[in-house]
Amino acid sequence: MTRPSPEPLRAIDRIRPSSRRAYLLAVIVLVGALLMVWTYARTVAEREQRVAEAEFVAESSEIAMLLQQRLLQYDLALHGGVSLYWSVARPTARQWRDYVGGLDIGRRFSGLMGLGYAPHLRRSDLEALQLQMRDEGRGLFQIRPHGVREVYGPILLLEPQTLANQAVVGYDMFSEDQRRRAMVDARDSGEIRLTAPVRLQQPGATGTVGLLMYAPVYANGIQPGNPTARRTAISGWVYAPFTVDAFVRNALQPFRPRHALRITDIGPGAGTAGALLYRDAAFRDDAQALRYSNTYDLYGRQWRIDFQSTASAGLLPGSSDLRATVVSGVVTSLLLFAVLLALAHTQSRAERLASAMSESYRRSEQRFRSAMQYSASGIALLDRDDRIVEANPALAEILGATPGALAGTPFSARFVGSPAEAAGTDADDARPRHVTRNLRRSDGDIRLVQLIYSQVPGDLGSDVSALVQVDDVTDRVRAERQVHELNRTLEARVARRTHELTIANHELESFAYSVSHDLRAPLRTVEGFGRVLSERFGAQIGDDGRGYLARIRNAATRMDELIDALLKMSRITREPLRHADLDLSRMAGDVAAELAAADPARRVEVAIDPGLEASGDAALVRNLLQNLIGNAWKFTAGRDGARIVFARDPDVDDSDGTVAGFIVRDNGAGFEPAYASKLFRPFQRLHSGEEYEGHGIGLATVKRIVERHGGSIRAEGAVGEGATFRFTLPGVRVPGEGNGNG
Repeated sequence: MTRPSPEPLRAIDRIRPSSRRAYLLAVIVLVGALLMVWTYARTVAEREQRVAEAEFVAESSEIAMLLQQRLLQYDLALHGGVSLYWSVARPTARQWRDYVGGLDIGRRFSGLMGLGYAPHLRRSDLEALQLQMRDEGRGLFQIRPHGVREVYGPILLLEPQTLANQAVVGYDMFSEDQRRRAMVDARDSGEIRLTAPVRLQQPGATGTVGLLMYAPVYANGIQPGNPTARRTAISGWVYAPFTVDAFVRNALQPFRPRHALRITDIGPGAGTAGALLYRDAAFRDDAQALRYSNTYDLYGRQWRIDFQSTASAGLLPGSSDLRATVVSGVVTSLLLFAVLLALAHTQSRAERLASAMSESYRRSEQRFRSAMQYSASGIALLDRDDRIVEANPALAEILGATPGALAGTPFSARFVGSPAEAAGTDADDARPRHVTRNLRRSDGDIRLVQLIYSQVPGDLGSDVSALVQVDDVTDRVRAERQVHELNRTLEARVARRTHELTIANHELESFAYSVSHDLRAPLRTVEGFGRVLSERFGAQIGDDGRGYLARIRNAATRMDELIDALLKMSRITREPLRHADLDLSRMAGDVAAELAAADPARRVEVAIDPGLEASGDAALVRNLLQNLIGNAWKFTAGRDGARIVFARDPDVDDSDGTVAGFIVRDNGAGFEPAYASKLFRPFQRLHSGEEYEGHGIGLATVKRIVERHGGSIRAEGAVGEGATFRFTLPGVRVPGEGNGNG
């Protein structure tokens, strides 16, 4: 047996340490990669859980909103019935049937069993009603349950006239505790009230939970201002019965497969544990699911709604994608391990790579020759004496000669005058030098060319020291001159148009003031003569006439206020901005103090973050804060625990100091999100003037102020949940960066 020669053995001994290090490195990388995959899988699982919970809460809130919207539809139907009783002292059964039939309850108010009326009767009133109905040929009106009581609330009208609804006519709802409690609450408060769960009297509805909504009807259609007067003026109730199952089924059809819910009445009289209104069959107290609960105040009752995700909801974080990601990470780690192992064997290829470098150099030289030969720019290699060593066909064409005739000729001798432009003219600088010069062609034509000199290393024994690229820019320079001439002409036109626009703006301003003066003169005449008529001839024209005069005067006054508001809004876009660094926290505090002094009876918590600063026009920014905080103050009226917040917007990145973001938030009446885009239009109001006074100009003014400062504003909110306004202003200027007035 032959023994291996000692040289290969020594080579193997030299390879072994590097191989061991390569294997160790591969193992370390594998362990590290697997650890990173495990950490990533854990983080993704936690994030998916949070995302699923947030999505579930959002959809649950949307379900609750749908339930509230369905009750609001019932509210609208009841208010329509009250309006009918206000317009007609006591509608006939035919009038009531026509009104309810026009509502199309089955389609527009799904879930309602009908719409009815129950009068408020004392014993003498009951006897008079029975005699009247007997004289009208309608027979004796029977009250159930029988018995003598101080007050009766029998069902007199109930449409549509189904057999089930006809069977409950005459039932005295005032005799039953839960119904009486809601009727009394509606009478004393003047608002619609909802009952606790009751047993409906309609045949076929005894096995389900029922609810009734009552809207009070007062004599003469006027609601007194205090509970005592309301008890005297009450004439009856418009009411609507419905079953909870039908109410929930019709309101939540889009969400039924994804959520299971339980509704519990926890209002007065419901007991400590509350009264169960509704429970899905899929709702399980011990189920592994996402859960969310919230309490809602609905027409004098409190409902607690418990939400639970169902097995088919798709809201629980799944693990299939995560498992696929983990498997991919493990596979990738193994592949990386295999790559490192393969790298350990690449050392044997080093010599083959070294031998291939000479071939690569040859190909590189060939590529350079090809690039020089076929380049569209002229290229020449120069020696240390500035003579042409080699030139490409493009340079020969620019110079008006043949490539062979250029070799050995001085390159600089072909130019006229001194360089027009040079950069990096130091000969020892390795960076390219850019020079623009006039070139005389062989035919005597003068052309403007741009030269780029670059130092290049030559072969051993070669005099090549520089490479120059030559581009004929004569036509381009001529075109640029023409463009400059056109620009100067355009600037003159722009200046003329700007002057014309300035004159037009001044004329428009004069026109606006003239129109406002011409409009105010007849308005003051209307208001003055209205006041004279009211004072001198008030007794002759009577109460109705005085009321009409009061409306005329109020309309004239409101028109005058609207003209003032429009003029103020137009001035915002005309007056120049006076930028200064502003303390918005102090400004907001002053505005809140003024509002509190003007309305001392209000108790509003105003939270203002300290250190809020921005740059802008002090008068305009104060106007902005007065409108936003004043709006919040106005729309929190009647809200217990009213709260207004003025703070920095955490969603705005103000790290560079160029922009500052702020929010004004309240817990007032709020608005429908679908109408948010209308808030900033002049005269666009989402609430009636009887609810909240105003001209509809304030938020339009705010938008113009913000946009004049280069910022933006948007509104967020929901009905009954308050509103949030987010806006941006320029950040506080840093000393030494200019005054910002430019």
